[in-house]
Amino acid sequence: MIDVHLLRETPDVLRASQRDRGEDVDLIDAVIDLDERRRTAGTRYDALRSRQKSIGRDVAKAQGDEKAALLTEAKTLADEVKKAQDERDEIAAAFQQQVLRISNLVDDAAPRGGEDDYRVIEEVGTPPTFDFEPRDHLELGEMLGAIDVERAAKVSGSRFYYLTGIGAQLEFALVNMAMDLAIDAGFIPMVPPVLVKPSAMEGTGFLGQAAENVYRVESDDLYLVGTSEVPLAAYHSDEILDASKLPLRYAAYSSCFRREAGTYGKDTRGIIRVHQFDKVEMFAFVDPADVVAEHSRLLEWEKQFLDLIEVPYRVIDVATGDLGASATRKFDCEAWIPTQGKYREVTSASNCTEFQARRLSIRYRAGEHTAPVATLNGTLCAIPRTIVAILENHQNADGSINVPLALRPYLRHRTTLDPL
Repeated sequence: MIDVHLLRETPDVLRASQRDRGEDVDLIDAVIDLDERRRTAGTRYDALRSRQKSIGRDVAKAQGDEKAALLTEAKTLADEVKKAQDERDEIAAAFQQQVLRISNLVDDAAPRGGEDDYRVIEEVGTPPTFDFEPRDHLELGEMLGAIDVERAAKVSGSRFYYLTGIGAQLEFALVNMAMDLAIDAGFIPMVPPVLVKPSAMEGTGFLGQAAENVYRVESDDLYLVGTSEVPLAAYHSDEILDASKLPLRYAAYSSCFRREAGTYGKDTRGIIRVHQFDKVEMFAFVDPADVVAEHSRLLEWEKQFLDLIEVPYRVIDVATGDLGASATRKFDCEAWIPTQGKYREVTSASNCTEFQARRLSIRYRAGEHTAPVATLNGTLCAIPRTIVAILENHQNADGSINVPLALRPYLRHRTTLDPL
């Protein structure tokens, strides 16, 4: 949630942010109006309630006609107080509902524009050249006995997959390597729940523009998470953290679920865009003064992991229209996919400032004062696309795959993955 003081003091900044995101600018004025009405209704209720309490005290001391008059006023005032309270609560609820629709304030440094207006920060490594026609990840995965989408479609429908044999071993190897990297960097490993309450989903900003991609279990009023960012962010909800303990860093392994609404016909082959996948996610609670530095640190850990799997990649600064509601700025790492001849996103690192913490009521205490903490998240390893990048970039003419040096200890020291 945005800082309400911004509505009152710098509304033009919020209007510009909404415009840069390609979102509803008029929403700002609607929320400002609700805020003014909310404060007016609150003041009126407080005044009536104060008078009601005063009459209550006076009645005890009054006698005769004076007491009768006070009792009559008290009865009338009781109705007015109840109406004022109902009006105050109704406007406050409307304000809360609408203010939650406002996305985080975009960073001045983020490039303006839509999905294609990103800024390339750097390119790392050189895309491989082959003296044979490279196979795509699905053909390679089937040759290795590693990926089975046909049986997954029979069992679950389109955009599902089995990882089998060496494919399953490759997932476990990647997860263990990612977790080792995170633990060495000081992260606390976690396996979080993947079914969460609406408050957790809304608190992290996933029930607004992203709601169409969320799976809901209606009978239990629970949601399947699209990222473990959600349970990690909500882990400290309604808590006050000790400033001396910051930063608090967690790395979670979980399954993730996405409906992929609006992507019909895109990436239907293989495991690039699927409904269920596993990943290792980093999450940090930090002092707001350290948030920019922490964002850079998350990106460096992601780059370190990509360096370990030896795939070419680039880092992009995501444009404002493609940030998502919670992020003020986001860096994506995109791995080179040879058979597509382009880079595809494999990790993201997002700076959410105090936006999620305000919604989830997470504060930190420094001395006698408390304030919202800042949150950040970053994908360390999204399994399917990481497997895609490894298979395609490290393939040989016979369909075998060269195992990156750092990954070999996690794969029983195999140097290659060989076709069946």
